[in-house]
Amino acid sequence: MNRQTKQAFVMSVERAYGAGLRRFLSIRLRRAPSDLPDIFQEIFVRLLRIKDHETIRNPQAYLYTVASHVLHEYALKRSIGPETMDPLELGSALPSITASDPANEAELQQQIADVAHALEKFSPRAHAVLLMYRCEGMTLAEIGKRLGVSHTMARKYLMRAIAFCDEYLEEHGAE
Repeated sequence: MNRQTKQAFVMSVERAYGAGLRRFLSIRLRRAPSDLPDIFQEIFVRLLRIKDHETIRNPQAYLYTVASHVLHEYALKRSIGPETMDPLELGSALPSITASDPANEAELQQQIADVAHALEKFSPRAHAVLLMYRCEGMTLAEIGKRLGVSHTMARKYLMRAIAFCDEYLEEHGAE
């Protein structure tokens, strides 16, 4: 099949079903509308990769099947969450920033200890989840299993810990 035929097929599918597909995606991506153009594009890139588009009997059904698969992959990637921090990498990066002034380094270490202590008093579970997630590199599923709570509850504890740290640093001044 030549390239022009593929492009013509994909363009006709986009003209016929593109608006409906955008509505379909926008409903499913309410929390991340900025990702819609990338997902929309990925769907049509996958249509271009089809070897034999003549075998597709119902282009609309095929388009929505591809869209569902792309959305599923997107959801899986988002559920993994942000990359975890390697404390060894952070330790090697910080001294180069703070080594010029030991007073600043001591102040930073004290501020980190203050936040950790305040978080532990506020919610010991949120504190534990934050440490396991950021320092030990555990997944939310592993944390949930260790604490005897669901993945969703572990995520809530993590979100609570991050929100607390942000608020604490705002109130007590992050220099």
